[in-house]
Amino acid sequence: MFGLGVSHRYHLYRHPTDMRKSFDSLAGIIEKELQASAQDGTAYIFINKSRDKVKILQWQAGGFVLYYKRLESGRFELPIYDEVVTSIKLSYSQLVLLIDGISIAHVRGKKRYKLPA
Repeated sequence: MFGLGVSHRYHLYRHPTDMRKSFDSLAGIIEKELQASAQDGTAYIFINKSRDKVKILQWQAGGFVLYYKRLESGRFELPIYDEVVTSIKLSYSQLVLLIDGISIAHVRGKKRYKLPA
């Protein structure tokens, strides 16, 4: 089944990415630059230099799934981040806002209950 939800982890790769890259090249970025496993179920988000295309790579049972969106007008607005990090952890809500074109730079979430780790 295809789908992303609140139970998944999301990481936004902070460097502009060549959108000609596909499954293996994006998985290589995850493993070499982020030093993470591309097959751990985390959804990795890649945005191009002009910020009008986004790809999301995720491992699901049996293989990779690649989501791709191209904007006809406008740009994706990236969150504010520290320049030394290679990826930014996002929540599902932040991902939806980013994809829908809503600024997540100044959005604050209200306190919610979380299970202890």
